[in-house]
Amino acid sequence: HAIIAQVEVNLNTWCREDIVFTFALCVHESRRQRAMKAGQSPYRALLDTLELSDSRVLVPSFLQVHLLLELYRLQGNMTRVKINELKPLKPRFEVPDVLIADPPTEPLSVVSRDENGVVLSLGDEARRLIVSAQPFRLDIVEGPQVLLSLNSRGLLAFEHLRPRSTNCRLQFPSLSHNGGTLVPLMLGYTGPTSISLDFSLPGVEHVYGIPEHADNLKLKSTDGGDPYRLYNLDVFQYELYNPMALYGAVPVLLSHNAQRTMGIFWFNAAETWVDISSNTGASETPQTDIRWISESGIIDVFIMLGPKPADVFTQYASLTGTQSFPPLSALAYHQCRWNYNDQEDVRAVNQGFDEHDIPCDFIWLDIEHTDGKRYFTWDPSKFPKPLEMLQDLTDKRRKMVAIVDPHIKVDSGYKIHSELRSKNLYVKNKDGADYEGWCWPGNAGYPDFIRPDTRAWWASMFAYDQYEGSTENLYTWNDMNEPSVFNGPEVTMHKDAVHGAWEHRDLHNLYGFYVQMATAEGLIQRSEGKERPFVLTRAFFAGSQRYGAVWTGDNAAEWDHLKISIPMCLNLNLVGISFCGADVGGFFKSPSTELLVRWYQAGAYQPFFRAHAHMDTPRREPWLFGPENTALIREAILQRYALLPYWYQLFYHAYLTGQPIMRPLWVEYPGDASTFAMDDQYLLGRDLLVHPVTEEGARGITAYLPGQGEVWYDVHTFQKHNGAQNLYIPVTISSIPVFQHGGSIIPKKLRIRRSSSCMENDPYTFIVALSPQRTAEGELYIDDGHTFSYRTEKKFIHRRLTFANNTLTSRSDALFHFTLESSLDFEFDTAMSVLTLRKPGMNVGADWSILLQ
Repeated sequence: HAIIAQVEVNLNTWCREDIVFTFALCVHESRRQRAMKAGQSPYRALLDTLELSDSRVLVPSFLQVHLLLELYRLQGNMTRVKINELKPLKPRFEVPDVLIADPPTEPLSVVSRDENGVVLSLGDEARRLIVSAQPFRLDIVEGPQVLLSLNSRGLLAFEHLRPRSTNCRLQFPSLSHNGGTLVPLMLGYTGPTSISLDFSLPGVEHVYGIPEHADNLKLKSTDGGDPYRLYNLDVFQYELYNPMALYGAVPVLLSHNAQRTMGIFWFNAAETWVDISSNTGASETPQTDIRWISESGIIDVFIMLGPKPADVFTQYASLTGTQSFPPLSALAYHQCRWNYNDQEDVRAVNQGFDEHDIPCDFIWLDIEHTDGKRYFTWDPSKFPKPLEMLQDLTDKRRKMVAIVDPHIKVDSGYKIHSELRSKNLYVKNKDGADYEGWCWPGNAGYPDFIRPDTRAWWASMFAYDQYEGSTENLYTWNDMNEPSVFNGPEVTMHKDAVHGAWEHRDLHNLYGFYVQMATAEGLIQRSEGKERPFVLTRAFFAGSQRYGAVWTGDNAAEWDHLKISIPMCLNLNLVGISFCGADVGGFFKSPSTELLVRWYQAGAYQPFFRAHAHMDTPRREPWLFGPENTALIREAILQRYALLPYWYQLFYHAYLTGQPIMRPLWVEYPGDASTFAMDDQYLLGRDLLVHPVTEEGARGITAYLPGQGEVWYDVHTFQKHNGAQNLYIPVTISSIPVFQHGGSIIPKKLRIRRSSSCMENDPYTFIVALSPQRTAEGELYIDDGHTFSYRTEKKFIHRRLTFANNTLTSRSDALFHFTLESSLDFEFDTAMSVLTLRKPGMNVGADWSILLQ
């Protein structure tokens, strides 16, 4: 199932001692690696050592570093490539806990072999993996077509540690040597350990992914500029259309053309840079070249061969898992601010939603709710009775989220700090003492979440008897978990901080992943495994989708920030993180009323829907901008609540299959080249197309409706439009352009109440949009909305809805079927061809049919 071979390099061909020993800043690695010239690869594969087994063969050679090449054919049309030192002076970090299991393998077989290379079968008769010996190169081909090449430009680099030694003159009393004896003294290891590998994608012009960056959906060429950087940072007022690093890092890149979609998962948690070079000249065959550079670790790459977009999503989900299935209420509206002042303020905001007839499910508390920034506590003067406050919310069937950050105030009287110190669970500095840095509480320690015992302890702190004042309707927000260190380099943890055997530089991008993991586990444990958690994180990595939601960080109240929220969320969805959104209204600065209304309209159609604002901005609860704007914001929120049944089934499918919720149009229309760079509109699932209004003073927008021979319906007017056209739509300040795909059935709830929990027993409405063939299909998923019983006890309803031959049918796997044999009240709009049936009295859990005659 694996091919093992050796790769060797003569260091003298590329590694200069002066560069190695004057290395100081990590940016030097990026510059040094990018300075390497293409076509000068010093690596060659020793094919005489190739074995179809897990055995490893070492061939000693002076002044050469021996590398181990492992090739795996994985189930599901994937290939894994690993390159590591054969005998390192010190083990190199390999990322744990992100993969949900060891990926299952399938047999590899040798098709042909000679001194120049070996050809391996990838199962399909036409698909081959070609290993070239000198220079070392890998090609994945299908018939005559090269799908992807590794090291075709000769930019593979694998720096390694060297023994650090110095000559010391030692005096031996029993010997008479004048001046002592000059002997070498070993002083550990030195030198950088960066790695690099290039990939070539013939026929590809469009690549996506590698979040988080505030940039367009389609990734740009970095020729002549900075590479895309993946390094979790606490960024203050980030720049737009820039490859700079932000709060999270998912090293997954997707390529797409009309024939094929593929993915590259660079499995490394150190600081990483990605260079992109595209050859898209009219006279040449398009090609995109990708180069990955990481500060440390090993080369471990999963190549996902598609060929369809849905296949790539399935392949990636099989590696890192699917989006967690959240409580239904988490998909509703969230009201947040840094900070609501006290319990009376929370009570007034809670009451304000009812007084203005605006639904809301969550009110959030930022860092000021704590006792001196001591997390898991409450300010005794501002929030003296948290249980009473939470009960007030429960009475309205609402919930609360409180922030719990991973920087812990150094205070011997603070229980959390005392236990971490006594249990020796803090990250260490290079000298072995507890690492300390400056953050919101002042001097702070940082739990070592890489350790399972630290995560287990952290989870235990969410128990009701540990987290005083907490109840089952209190959920958690992990912020500042990059981790943010105000007095650290780039406002983050020093790279020489120590996590057991590893330096922080090796695993930096994992820290936030582990914080959210431990927090989610704590919320599950406090309910004895019964209740689903909800945890929002700012920092993330591959696999973070398993533990909750992500938001795009500290944005600003500017039109361009509203626009950029769409491609930022689309790229997150492409790499598995479907539960994402942007702060409605912008965190920094104060939006105009027009911008605020437009942001609510856009946010209502993004997976995570939360308004948030900085403490220095004026208050901006939805009812503070006059009756007209209050009505516009209310309408946007009402549209969100009406669609909660559809949102819920989208999340259920994301949990089951790994398919994204918020999709670029090319995902569903992979052959339509006009959609490949489109990022001002998107699909929710397959059946809703959304084009938010993001231009100031807009009087119209142009939406592209895809699909030759298909139809789309305006969800507000039911006006039918043909597909495969650019449709100009006049807009007013109340307009939210949304279209339903012809041939779909979408469930809604039209009785909107103060929270989603208040609506659980209300009836469903099915919107049946007919295709040109007068058919439609959809589904309905229902469970209790908050527990794991859908999984542990199979307590759920999942119905298949179809319309054909003038009959609307709901079916499951049950044998019983019931046809309604009575007349129904109905209305028919002849001008719009809209038929409305009222109160059919059907049980959504039963099989039934309604025949139109």
